[in-house]
Amino acid sequence: HGIIGPPAAMWIEHEKIRETKKSYHLLVQNVGATNINDFISEAARISDYLVTTLLAHFHKENNVLFQMALKVMEEDEWFAVREEFDDIGYCCFTPKLPKLKTGENEIKTGLTAQQIAGVINFEAGHMLPNEVDALLNTLPLEITFIDSNDKVRYFNRSKERLFVRTKAVLGRNVQQCHPQKSIHLVNQILSDFKSGRKDEASFWINFKDRFVLIRFFAVRDRDGNYLGCMEVVQDITDIKRLEGEKRLL
Repeated sequence: HGIIGPPAAMWIEHEKIRETKKSYHLLVQNVGATNINDFISEAARISDYLVTTLLAHFHKENNVLFQMALKVMEEDEWFAVREEFDDIGYCCFTPKLPKLKTGENEIKTGLTAQQIAGVINFEAGHMLPNEVDALLNTLPLEITFIDSNDKVRYFNRSKERLFVRTKAVLGRNVQQCHPQKSIHLVNQILSDFKSGRKDEASFWINFKDRFVLIRFFAVRDRDGNYLGCMEVVQDITDIKRLEGEKRLL
């Protein structure tokens, strides 16, 4: 809605408050190694800052941000806000309000009529088919989907492919896409997924001087019904070498 200033300022305050709370937790954790007078002094300083900052922050929310939002947001957008609040959770209290039905109020898409006709709706948003395809192909890992009948239905075209796949595998039984010596493992994984005994299986191997993580996940609907299996292959050689932190470009 073009309102940038107040949310940006409050976001900065959120970051400062989070960092201050972290320093408070660290202070408490190290109380045994701190002079008691220094501990009391620092605890009082942090507490005073949090109380003052939070009171000012709540005032800005109630008298600036929320008032601006009430003027520019429409009713259906507030329903969407309420749904997201339910997903995120509440601090210190939970409002006693009826649970909203998913899809009861549609969020405006901002798409043309032609685009809407081909849009794919997800539980947490919507995308066009070409966007979904590009997104999946951009992931730095290989994904393969096997349906509930053990048929290979999809694989992405990641630029970092380790294992060559062709479209000829589509529609085949997944057992036909693995070497004979590993078919018993594939069958065991799928059997465990279908029965509900497991939801994930992981393996790691050395492949062409790279360390590769291979994971299988059971794909289920909201009711827990088995829809298929997702295989994820990722080269984690460079990830294993990471140390410390990187917070800047």
